Amino acid sequence: MDTYNMNRASWGAGLLSPLSPTIIESIEARSRDVQERTFCKWLNTKLEANGYPPMTSLVKDLSDGVRLIQLMEIMGDTSLGRYNKNPRMRIQKAENVNKALEFITSRGVKLTNIGPEDIIDGNLKLILGMIWTLILRFTIADISEEGLSAKEGLLLWCQRKTEPYKEVDVQDFSLSWSDGLALCALIHCHRPDLIDYDKLDKSDRHGNTRLAFQIAQDHLGIPQLLEVADLCDTQHPDERSVMTYVAGYFHAFSSMEQTETVSRRVEKFAELMQSVWTSRNDYERRVRELLRSMSEMRANWAAKSFVGTYADARQHAASFQQYKQTTKRAWVTEKQDVATLFGNVQTKLKTYALREYVPPPGLSLGDVDDAWNTLLKAEAERSKAINAEIRQIKENLRRKFADLANDFERRLRIISTELVSVEGPLEEQMEQVRELQTRMPALSDSLHAVAAAEDECRDANVDENDYTVFTVEDLRFELELVSQSIAKKIAFIDNQIVSRNMTNLTPAQLEQFESTFRYFDKDESNTLNQSEMNAALASLGIVYSDEDMDLIYDQLLQDYGAVTFEAFINLLVDIMEDQTSPAQLREAFRGIAADKPYVTELDLRVAHLPASAIEFLRQAMPCSENDVGEPEYDYERWLDEVFEQDGR
Repeated sequence: MDTYNMNRASWGAGLLSPLSPTIIESIEARSRDVQERTFCKWLNTKLEANGYPPMTSLVKDLSDGVRLIQLMEIMGDTSLGRYNKNPRMRIQKAENVNKALEFITSRGVKLTNIGPEDIIDGNLKLILGMIWTLILRFTIADISEEGLSAKEGLLLWCQRKTEPYKEVDVQDFSLSWSDGLALCALIHCHRPDLIDYDKLDKSDRHGNTRLAFQIAQDHLGIPQLLEVADLCDTQHPDERSVMTYVAGYFHAFSSMEQTETVSRRVEKFAELMQSVWTSRNDYERRVRELLRSMSEMRANWAAKSFVGTYADARQHAASFQQYKQTTKRAWVTEKQDVATLFGNVQTKLKTYALREYVPPPGLSLGDVDDAWNTLLKAEAERSKAINAEIRQIKENLRRKFADLANDFERRLRIISTELVSVEGPLEEQMEQVRELQTRMPALSDSLHAVAAAEDECRDANVDENDYTVFTVEDLRFELELVSQSIAKKIAFIDNQIVSRNMTNLTPAQLEQFESTFRYFDKDESNTLNQSEMNAALASLGIVYSDEDMDLIYDQLLQDYGAVTFEAFINLLVDIMEDQTSPAQLREAFRGIAADKPYVTELDLRVAHLPASAIEFLRQAMPCSENDVGEPEYDYERWLDEVFEQDGR
């Protein structure tokens, strides 16, 4: 006592003195908290393993004795008989608790200073003491190492297992475990595949402890009874809690070692007794599977049907080809392998002087050969059926396309023939041609069906067709040709109607004006745009300024909606009547030709005529060549042909 006081005096007074009542009480309170949590988790592992819900509070959940009886039945592997499963009165709770305590005592466990009332009233200190006694009895008491048992035996086991790890020095069940390395060492010693001890950061106390907890729970089935803070964030880890947790490692690894020893013995015996039969069983299994697979394939082929499309037939063909390149080759290999395996089985039996192996009915190599030959016949029939279907589909596609193409051409030919046969007064001809034009859209639409049929033939690789000489491109070209012919015929008749009504123009003039209009109507729309009209007028020797041409063109658009043949002819009539006479045209050409009786291409270009007008005049006017081979165009003769003879 004197030494104690002397030490206290040397430390100094105050609440923070290591042995001050406050510090001691704080340590004890923390130990109780850790123990309550740890012991509760330990008990929950027993309850949950047997289908009971876990406890959340020792004081509350043990107070009625129900959970305590359940735990004793689990630990004792026996029934405690009838008890109050839903006690409401204190006396019922006391009966339950007393039954559990009597069972504990009957198992040779000595309980000190604890009675039913202590558990009912929630005396945590005594409850923790009772649970610790149970842990010692059911978890730690059976630990033995070199003659030492319980705590000493567990400590010695830990020391022996962690001895090779220089950073680990297990001297107790408190501070020796505060950096997590001892736990990691125990895991690595028994299961080096679970943890790489050399790569651990030895200074990371929290990380190492957390890693050991996680691996032990996930891979070893050791429940995490402690928190990282219980070891790393206290100067005095609770000894009982640490022992309870570490005991889980002992039981897990001891069970593993015992299991490995037993397994090795059984393995040797099993290898000795089963070495002969393993190959035989494998042979039967593989032959049975091979026969089943071949039978299923034949049934599958027999059940398949075609839907009549080339895509479906090709799918059947692709599937069949895939079978030949993969499944069948695998079966060929397997057939050879099972034959080899059968020979190995017989050789092994002879080696051990055992009776020759006779496969069960239906599993002999002869049965395999018979099934294989049946498969080959079914395979040949399947191939014939697919090829026949593809040939028939291609033939159907040829006929389908030919029927559509020939019918289209026939309808188009009828319209073309009717177009050529149009006759009668111009108005009646126009009516007949326009009726033909109304039939063209429906005919054009039907070409889509022909094109679709041709696409089907192309997809089916049908290149030749003896049922028709037409292709979609042929028919499309002929359709466009007939459409253009109808449009030209309408324009021609329309122009003829206009020409017929032009009584103030000579036939030669009408012919000349019509040919000029057709020449400059480049898109064959039976209309002229402004540049085309300008060139056409210039080719006739009629030239206006840009401003005048704009006015004329705008007026024609306003009057006619476009420069049609009728508008062009009426314009020329107006011009001939009001502005131009044959004498005036001759005078204009003489001016361009510099009074020569002929005009050259250079003269026309110097006069700034449009290129299209020059080209037209070169083709229209009579031409001869001079001594040097240069073309000379006789405008006088041309004008005589265009206009009736008049005085020059």
